[in-house]
Amino acid sequence: MLCSAAVERMSGALDTPYSLHEHPHHPLIEIRRLAGNRLAEERDGREDVAGRHIGAGGFFRDPYSILNRSIEREVLAVTQQYGMGVLVWGPLGQGMLTGRVRRGHNNDVIRAKFLKSFSDDRRLEAVEQLIPLADEAGLSMPHLAMAFAIAHPSVTSALLGVRTMAQLDDLLAGMNVVLSDDILDQIDEIVPPGTDIGTLDQNYVPPAIQKTALRRRPLSERSAA
Repeated sequence: MLCSAAVERMSGALDTPYSLHEHPHHPLIEIRRLAGNRLAEERDGREDVAGRHIGAGGFFRDPYSILNRSIEREVLAVTQQYGMGVLVWGPLGQGMLTGRVRRGHNNDVIRAKFLKSFSDDRRLEAVEQLIPLADEAGLSMPHLAMAFAIAHPSVTSALLGVRTMAQLDDLLAGMNVVLSDDILDQIDEIVPPGTDIGTLDQNYVPPAIQKTALRRRPLSERSAA
């Protein structure tokens, strides 16, 4: 097993980070539970591993942006409690928080041509409210979005998705941007904490949601009697 070899190479000198993400055939919660148990075994039950909650050296990868904040409800709360980190992806909302997507305007975002979320009126309305807020703070939309994502104490870093060096340079130029409590409060008013505005097209849908048989008792067993 890969994590066995990694632990052996580290010889207990350093904590080894493990990245957990979705698998098409297994619920994410199952992967997290099994990985946590495995890490606990391999580290001889050391207290720096939170067992069923994954170790202090583990981290999750989840989507997180101003438009998609649902992981604040449980994932970020639990990881913060157990001293774990979260490596988030999609901080720019798949491109909707770049400032290049506006209601009633054409844009050059390639994925906008085939992702439904770009035509979601609720997301577009939120973007229209965020743009003047970014202007008020003297920031570009990408810098506002990135600074928001890393403002949460449980987020250790945010994955950037760029196509050009110019895009990379622009995002790196905003590394030191810090949002004030006032700006964060205004963001909370536009997109309440712990909520999603629409659903990401690339979001993981667990079997428990996809398969009706997992959500319904057999017809003969549905009576309350």
